Amino acid sequence: MANRLRNCTYPFLLIMVIASCASGQTTNNTAIPEFKETAVTQPVRTYWPTNSWRESAPAEQGMDSGLLQKMLADIEEQGLNIDSIVVVRNGYIVTEKYFSPYEQDTLHDVYSVTKSVISALIGIAIHQGYINGVDDLILDYFPERTFQNDGALKRSITLEHLLTMSSGLEWDIDEMVASPDWVQHVLDQPMYFEPGTAFHYNSGNTHVLSAILQKTSDLSAYEFAQQHLFEPLGIDDISWQEDILGISKGGWGMKMTSRDMAKLGYLYLNLGIWDGRQIIQTEWITASTKKYIQVPEPLEPWNLYMGYSWWLHEDGLYAAHGMKGQFIYVIPELDLVVVITADIPDDQYAEPQLLIRDYIIPAVKSTIQ
Repeated sequence: MANRLRNCTYPFLLIMVIASCASGQTTNNTAIPEFKETAVTQPVRTYWPTNSWRESAPAEQGMDSGLLQKMLADIEEQGLNIDSIVVVRNGYIVTEKYFSPYEQDTLHDVYSVTKSVISALIGIAIHQGYINGVDDLILDYFPERTFQNDGALKRSITLEHLLTMSSGLEWDIDEMVASPDWVQHVLDQPMYFEPGTAFHYNSGNTHVLSAILQKTSDLSAYEFAQQHLFEPLGIDDISWQEDILGISKGGWGMKMTSRDMAKLGYLYLNLGIWDGRQIIQTEWITASTKKYIQVPEPLEPWNLYMGYSWWLHEDGLYAAHGMKGQFIYVIPELDLVVVITADIPDDQYAEPQLLIRDYIIPAVKSTIQ
Protein backbone atom coordinates (compact mmCIF):
# COMPACT_ATOMS: atom_id res chain seq x y z
CA MET A 1 0.00 0.00 0.00
CA ALA A 2 2.84 2.39 0.77
CA ASN A 3 4.04 2.46 -2.82
CA ARG A 4 0.49 2.75 -4.11
CA LEU A 5 -0.18 5.68 -1.83
CA ARG A 6 2.80 7.52 -3.20
CA ASN A 7 1.63 7.33 -6.81
CA CYS A 8 -1.09 9.59 -8.12
CA THR A 9 -1.93 9.35 -11.78
CA TYR A 10 -5.70 9.06 -11.52
CA PRO A 11 -7.65 12.31 -12.12
CA PHE A 12 -9.97 11.60 -9.21
CA LEU A 13 -7.56 13.15 -6.73
CA LEU A 14 -8.22 16.51 -5.16
CA ILE A 15 -4.94 18.09 -4.13
CA MET A 16 -4.62 21.59 -2.73
CA VAL A 17 -2.16 24.22 -3.83
CA ILE A 18 0.12 23.48 -0.92
CA ALA A 19 0.87 19.96 -2.14
CA SER A 20 1.56 17.91 -5.23
CA CYS A 21 2.60 14.34 -5.86
CA ALA A 22 4.83 12.60 -8.36
CA SER A 23 3.21 10.84 -11.26
CA GLY A 24 3.60 7.10 -11.64
CA GLN A 25 1.77 3.84 -12.18
CA THR A 26 -0.64 2.57 -9.57
CA THR A 27 -0.54 -1.09 -8.61
CA ASN A 28 -4.28 -1.23 -7.99
CA ASN A 29 -6.10 -2.87 -10.89
CA THR A 30 -9.58 -2.53 -9.39
CA ALA A 31 -12.04 -1.15 -11.90
CA ILE A 32 -13.12 2.33 -10.84
CA PRO A 33 -16.69 3.36 -11.68
CA GLU A 34 -17.00 6.16 -14.20
CA PHE A 35 -19.00 9.13 -13.01
CA LYS A 36 -20.92 11.46 -15.25
CA GLU A 37 -22.10 14.94 -14.47
CA THR A 38 -25.78 14.10 -14.77
CA ALA A 39 -28.73 14.81 -12.55
CA VAL A 40 -29.01 12.31 -9.71
CA THR A 41 -32.47 11.17 -8.64
CA GLN A 42 -32.91 11.92 -4.97
CA PRO A 43 -33.75 8.80 -2.97
CA VAL A 44 -36.53 8.72 -0.40
CA ARG A 45 -34.97 9.01 3.06
CA THR A 46 -36.45 6.88 5.83
CA TYR A 47 -34.75 8.81 8.62
CA TRP A 48 -32.48 11.81 9.23
CA PRO A 49 -29.41 11.76 11.49
CA THR A 50 -30.31 14.95 13.36
CA ASN A 51 -30.08 13.32 16.77
CA SER A 52 -27.86 10.40 15.86
CA TRP A 53 -26.49 8.56 12.85
CA ARG A 54 -27.78 5.06 12.31
CA GLU A 55 -25.27 2.36 11.49
CA SER A 56 -25.53 -0.49 9.03
CA ALA A 57 -23.43 -3.40 7.85
CA PRO A 58 -21.73 -2.48 4.56
CA ALA A 59 -23.34 -5.41 2.73
CA GLU A 60 -26.80 -4.14 3.67
CA GLN A 61 -25.96 -0.93 1.80
CA GLY A 62 -24.41 -2.61 -1.21
CA MET A 63 -20.77 -2.36 -0.17
CA ASP A 64 -17.96 -4.87 0.18
CA SER A 65 -17.15 -5.12 3.88
CA GLY A 66 -13.97 -7.07 3.20
CA LEU A 67 -12.46 -4.29 1.13
CA LEU A 68 -13.37 -1.70 3.74
CA GLN A 69 -11.81 -3.80 6.49
CA LYS A 70 -8.69 -4.22 4.38
CA MET A 71 -8.48 -0.44 4.10
CA LEU A 72 -8.54 -0.04 7.88
CA ALA A 73 -5.98 -2.77 8.35
CA ASP A 74 -3.66 -1.23 5.77
CA ILE A 75 -3.93 2.19 7.43
CA GLU A 76 -2.73 0.71 10.70
CA GLU A 77 -0.12 -1.54 9.13
CA GLN A 78 1.47 1.32 7.22
CA GLY A 79 1.22 3.76 10.13
CA LEU A 80 -0.58 6.41 8.10
CA ASN A 81 -1.44 9.54 10.01
CA ILE A 82 -5.18 9.13 9.60
CA ASP A 83 -7.13 10.32 12.65
CA SER A 84 -10.62 9.21 11.63
CA ILE A 85 -12.60 7.91 8.71
CA VAL A 86 -16.38 7.82 8.36
CA VAL A 87 -18.18 6.32 5.36
CA VAL A 88 -21.89 7.04 4.90
CA ARG A 89 -23.87 5.10 2.28
CA ASN A 90 -27.58 5.63 1.69
CA GLY A 91 -27.68 7.68 4.88
CA TYR A 92 -26.15 5.00 7.13
CA ILE A 93 -22.67 4.84 8.60
CA VAL A 94 -21.19 1.67 7.17
CA THR A 95 -17.61 2.21 8.31
CA GLU A 96 -16.30 4.34 11.16
CA LYS A 97 -12.84 4.20 12.68
CA TYR A 98 -10.94 6.47 15.06
CA PHE A 99 -7.23 6.14 15.61
CA SER A 100 -5.78 6.91 19.05
CA PRO A 101 -6.00 9.39 20.64
CA TYR A 102 -9.01 10.46 18.56
CA GLU A 103 -12.52 9.32 19.47
CA GLN A 104 -16.03 9.79 18.17
CA ASP A 105 -16.64 12.93 20.25
CA THR A 106 -13.23 14.52 19.56
CA LEU A 107 -13.39 18.02 18.07
CA HIS A 108 -10.91 18.00 15.20
CA ASP A 109 -9.38 21.06 13.56
CA VAL A 110 -10.83 21.05 10.05
CA TYR A 111 -8.72 23.94 8.75
CA SER A 112 -9.99 25.11 5.34
CA VAL A 113 -13.14 23.00 5.45
CA THR A 114 -14.23 26.19 7.23
CA LYS A 115 -14.30 27.86 3.80
CA SER A 116 -17.00 25.48 2.58
CA VAL A 117 -19.08 26.29 5.66
CA ILE A 118 -18.72 30.01 4.92
CA SER A 119 -19.94 29.29 1.39
CA ALA A 120 -23.04 27.56 2.77
CA LEU A 121 -23.75 30.51 5.07
CA ILE A 122 -23.46 33.00 2.22
CA GLY A 123 -26.05 30.99 0.31
CA ILE A 124 -28.40 31.04 3.30
CA ALA A 125 -27.83 34.78 3.81
CA ILE A 126 -28.68 35.50 0.18
CA HIS A 127 -31.90 33.51 0.40
CA GLN A 128 -32.88 35.31 3.61
CA GLY A 129 -32.21 38.72 2.10
CA TYR A 130 -29.21 39.77 4.15
CA ILE A 131 -27.08 39.79 1.00
CA ASN A 132 -28.35 40.65 -2.47
CA GLY A 133 -26.43 38.12 -4.52
CA VAL A 134 -23.09 36.86 -5.76
CA ASP A 135 -22.78 39.72 -8.24
CA ASP A 136 -22.58 42.28 -5.44
CA LEU A 137 -19.40 44.36 -5.51
CA ILE A 138 -17.53 43.70 -2.29
CA LEU A 139 -16.21 47.24 -1.75
CA ASP A 140 -19.82 48.44 -1.69
CA TYR A 141 -20.12 46.67 1.67
CA PHE A 142 -17.42 48.90 3.14
CA PRO A 143 -18.35 52.46 2.09
CA GLU A 144 -16.87 53.88 5.30
CA ARG A 145 -13.39 52.56 4.45
CA THR A 146 -10.72 53.57 2.01
CA PHE A 147 -8.32 51.03 0.59
CA GLN A 148 -4.83 51.14 -0.80
CA ASN A 149 -4.19 50.18 -4.41
CA ASP A 150 -7.72 51.24 -5.28
CA GLY A 151 -8.79 51.15 -8.89
CA ALA A 152 -11.19 49.79 -11.47
CA LEU A 153 -10.03 46.19 -11.13
CA LYS A 154 -10.41 46.13 -7.38
CA ARG A 155 -13.79 47.80 -7.61
CA SER A 156 -14.97 45.05 -9.96
CA ILE A 157 -14.43 42.22 -7.42
CA THR A 158 -17.70 40.45 -6.61
CA LEU A 159 -18.76 37.97 -3.96
CA GLU A 160 -18.56 35.26 -6.60
CA HIS A 161 -14.91 36.09 -7.18
CA LEU A 162 -14.25 35.64 -3.45
CA LEU A 163 -16.13 32.33 -3.40
CA THR A 164 -14.21 30.93 -6.38
CA MET A 165 -10.71 32.06 -5.36
CA SER A 166 -10.53 34.32 -8.38
CA SER A 167 -10.55 37.78 -6.79
CA GLY A 168 -7.16 38.67 -8.24
CA LEU A 169 -5.94 40.04 -4.91
CA GLU A 170 -2.40 39.31 -3.81
CA TRP A 171 -2.17 37.66 -0.41
CA ASP A 172 0.29 36.46 2.20
CA ILE A 173 -1.04 34.53 5.18
CA ASP A 174 1.69 35.63 7.60
CA GLU A 175 1.20 39.29 6.79
CA MET A 176 -2.57 38.98 7.20
CA VAL A 177 -2.32 37.21 10.55
CA ALA A 178 0.13 39.86 11.80
CA SER A 179 -2.24 42.64 10.82
CA PRO A 180 -4.55 44.21 13.45
CA ASP A 181 -7.38 44.37 10.89
CA TRP A 182 -7.52 41.36 8.58
CA VAL A 183 -10.26 42.71 6.33
CA GLN A 184 -8.46 45.99 5.80
CA HIS A 185 -5.23 44.16 5.09
CA VAL A 186 -6.81 41.82 2.53
CA LEU A 187 -8.56 44.59 0.65
CA ASP A 188 -5.50 46.84 0.73
CA GLN A 189 -3.50 44.36 -1.34
CA PRO A 190 -2.46 45.04 -4.94
CA MET A 191 -4.28 43.30 -7.75
CA TYR A 192 -2.55 40.21 -9.11
CA PHE A 193 -4.82 39.72 -12.13
CA GLU A 194 -8.25 40.68 -13.46
CA PRO A 195 -11.00 39.24 -11.23
CA GLY A 196 -12.63 36.09 -12.53
CA THR A 197 -9.86 35.20 -14.98
CA ALA A 198 -7.66 32.86 -12.92
CA PHE A 199 -7.38 30.84 -9.71
CA HIS A 200 -5.25 32.07 -6.81
CA TYR A 201 -5.63 30.41 -3.41
CA ASN A 202 -6.36 33.12 -0.86
CA SER A 203 -7.85 32.53 2.59
CA GLY A 204 -8.36 36.26 2.86
CA ASN A 205 -11.18 35.94 0.34
CA THR A 206 -13.36 33.87 2.66
CA HIS A 207 -12.45 36.01 5.67
CA VAL A 208 -13.87 39.02 3.84
CA LEU A 209 -17.01 36.95 3.19
CA SER A 210 -17.25 36.26 6.92
CA ALA A 211 -16.96 39.99 7.61
CA ILE A 212 -19.68 40.79 5.05
CA LEU A 213 -21.97 38.20 6.63
CA GLN A 214 -21.40 39.72 10.07
CA LYS A 215 -21.93 43.26 8.83
CA THR A 216 -25.21 42.46 7.07
CA SER A 217 -26.76 40.12 9.66
CA ASP A 218 -25.35 41.63 12.89
CA LEU A 219 -24.28 38.10 13.79
CA SER A 220 -20.84 36.57 13.55
CA ALA A 221 -20.55 33.72 11.09
CA TYR A 222 -20.45 31.37 14.08
CA GLU A 223 -23.65 32.83 15.55
CA PHE A 224 -25.35 32.86 12.15
CA ALA A 225 -24.35 29.23 11.57
CA GLN A 226 -25.66 28.17 14.97
CA GLN A 227 -29.10 29.54 14.16
CA HIS A 228 -29.45 28.71 10.48
CA LEU A 229 -27.23 25.69 9.84
CA PHE A 230 -25.89 23.85 12.87
CA GLU A 231 -29.07 23.80 14.99
CA PRO A 232 -31.31 22.29 12.26
CA LEU A 233 -28.69 19.58 11.63
CA GLY A 234 -28.31 18.76 15.32
CA ILE A 235 -24.73 20.05 15.47
CA ASP A 236 -24.24 21.44 18.96
CA ASP A 237 -20.58 20.81 19.79
CA ILE A 238 -18.36 23.05 17.72
CA SER A 239 -15.76 25.77 18.16
CA TRP A 240 -14.82 28.57 15.77
CA GLN A 241 -11.97 31.02 16.30
CA GLU A 242 -12.29 34.78 15.76
CA ASP A 243 -9.82 37.39 14.60
CA ILE A 244 -8.80 40.18 16.94
CA LEU A 245 -11.87 42.24 15.93
CA GLY A 246 -14.34 39.46 16.73
CA ILE A 247 -14.94 38.27 13.16
CA SER A 248 -15.19 34.50 12.76
CA LYS A 249 -12.17 33.35 10.81
CA GLY A 250 -13.33 32.72 7.28
CA GLY A 251 -10.42 30.66 6.04
CA TRP A 252 -9.87 28.26 8.93
CA GLY A 253 -10.36 28.03 12.71
CA MET A 254 -13.28 25.61 13.04
CA LYS A 255 -13.26 22.41 15.10
CA MET A 256 -15.97 19.77 14.87
CA THR A 257 -16.48 16.03 15.10
CA SER A 258 -16.16 13.72 12.13
CA ARG A 259 -19.82 12.74 12.41
CA ASP A 260 -20.86 16.39 12.23
CA MET A 261 -18.62 16.88 9.20
CA ALA A 262 -20.55 14.01 7.64
CA LYS A 263 -23.81 15.87 8.33
CA LEU A 264 -22.59 18.81 6.27
CA GLY A 265 -21.73 16.49 3.39
CA TYR A 266 -25.08 14.74 3.74
CA LEU A 267 -26.91 18.07 3.59
CA TYR A 268 -25.20 18.84 0.28
CA LEU A 269 -25.83 15.31 -0.98
CA ASN A 270 -29.53 15.94 -0.34
CA LEU A 271 -29.48 19.27 -2.20
CA GLY A 272 -29.92 21.34 0.94
CA ILE A 273 -32.93 19.44 2.29
CA TRP A 274 -32.92 18.12 5.84
CA ASP A 275 -35.88 16.28 7.32
CA GLY A 276 -38.44 18.17 5.25
CA ARG A 277 -36.76 21.57 5.65
CA GLN A 278 -34.89 23.43 2.93
CA ILE A 279 -31.84 24.51 4.94
CA ILE A 280 -29.87 25.64 1.89
CA GLN A 281 -31.58 26.37 -1.39
CA THR A 282 -31.10 23.67 -4.01
CA GLU A 283 -30.10 26.35 -6.49
CA TRP A 284 -27.24 27.34 -4.21
CA ILE A 285 -26.02 23.75 -3.92
CA THR A 286 -26.12 23.46 -7.71
CA ALA A 287 -24.29 26.75 -8.16
CA SER A 288 -21.73 25.86 -5.50
CA THR A 289 -20.80 22.61 -7.22
CA LYS A 290 -20.44 24.07 -10.70
CA LYS A 291 -17.03 24.54 -12.31
CA TYR A 292 -15.96 28.18 -12.39
CA ILE A 293 -12.18 28.35 -12.38
CA GLN A 294 -9.72 25.64 -13.32
CA VAL A 295 -7.00 25.05 -10.76
CA PRO A 296 -3.62 25.45 -12.52
CA GLU A 297 -0.35 23.68 -12.06
CA PRO A 298 1.06 22.10 -9.95
CA LEU A 299 -2.32 20.36 -9.74
CA GLU A 300 -2.51 19.36 -13.40
CA PRO A 301 -3.21 16.87 -14.89
CA TRP A 302 -5.96 16.27 -12.33
CA ASN A 303 -8.26 18.83 -13.91
CA LEU A 304 -9.55 20.33 -10.70
CA TYR A 305 -11.93 23.26 -10.57
CA MET A 306 -13.24 25.60 -7.91
CA GLY A 307 -16.90 25.95 -7.22
CA TYR A 308 -18.15 28.18 -4.43
CA SER A 309 -15.36 27.13 -2.03
CA TRP A 310 -15.86 23.47 -2.95
CA TRP A 311 -13.31 21.53 -5.01
CA LEU A 312 -14.69 19.82 -8.11
CA HIS A 313 -13.54 16.87 -10.22
CA GLU A 314 -14.19 16.09 -13.84
CA ASP A 315 -16.31 13.14 -12.77
CA GLY A 316 -19.10 14.67 -10.72
CA LEU A 317 -17.38 14.40 -7.34
CA TYR A 318 -16.83 17.36 -5.07
CA ALA A 319 -15.21 17.94 -1.69
CA ALA A 320 -14.42 20.33 1.11
CA HIS A 321 -10.69 20.44 1.80
CA GLY A 322 -8.62 21.26 4.84
CA MET A 323 -4.89 21.37 5.38
CA LYS A 324 -3.16 18.23 6.69
CA GLY A 325 -5.77 15.95 5.17
CA GLN A 326 -9.25 17.03 6.29
CA PHE A 327 -11.90 16.09 3.73
CA ILE A 328 -15.64 15.89 3.22
CA TYR A 329 -16.25 14.03 -0.04
CA VAL A 330 -19.68 13.99 -1.66
CA ILE A 331 -20.30 11.44 -4.41
CA PRO A 332 -23.94 11.94 -5.45
CA GLU A 333 -24.12 9.14 -8.01
CA LEU A 334 -23.19 6.59 -5.35
CA ASP A 335 -25.22 8.17 -2.51
CA LEU A 336 -21.94 8.35 -0.64
CA VAL A 337 -20.34 10.76 1.83
CA VAL A 338 -16.82 10.18 3.11
CA VAL A 339 -15.14 12.10 5.92
CA ILE A 340 -11.44 11.84 6.65
CA THR A 341 -9.45 13.70 9.28
CA ALA A 342 -5.70 13.36 9.41
CA ASP A 343 -2.34 14.88 10.20
CA ILE A 344 -0.70 14.44 6.82
CA PRO A 345 2.41 16.41 5.80
CA ASP A 346 2.28 18.32 2.54
CA ASP A 347 4.26 15.76 0.55
CA GLN A 348 1.80 12.99 1.49
CA TYR A 349 -1.39 14.97 0.94
CA ALA A 350 -2.66 12.47 -1.64
CA GLU A 351 -2.73 9.54 0.78
CA PRO A 352 -6.20 10.05 2.33
CA GLN A 353 -7.70 10.58 -1.12
CA LEU A 354 -6.14 7.40 -2.44
CA LEU A 355 -8.01 5.52 0.27
CA ILE A 356 -11.21 6.70 -1.38
CA ARG A 357 -10.01 5.78 -4.85
CA ASP A 358 -8.47 2.42 -4.02
CA TYR A 359 -10.90 1.11 -1.39
CA ILE A 360 -14.11 3.03 -0.78
CA ILE A 361 -15.36 3.60 -4.31
CA PRO A 362 -14.46 0.07 -5.46
CA ALA A 363 -16.30 -1.25 -2.39
CA VAL A 364 -19.59 -0.02 -3.87
CA LYS A 365 -21.09 -3.09 -5.51
CA SER A 366 -24.75 -2.28 -5.96
CA THR A 367 -27.37 0.41 -5.57
CA ILE A 368 -29.71 -0.08 -2.61
CA GLN A 369 -32.34 2.46 -1.60
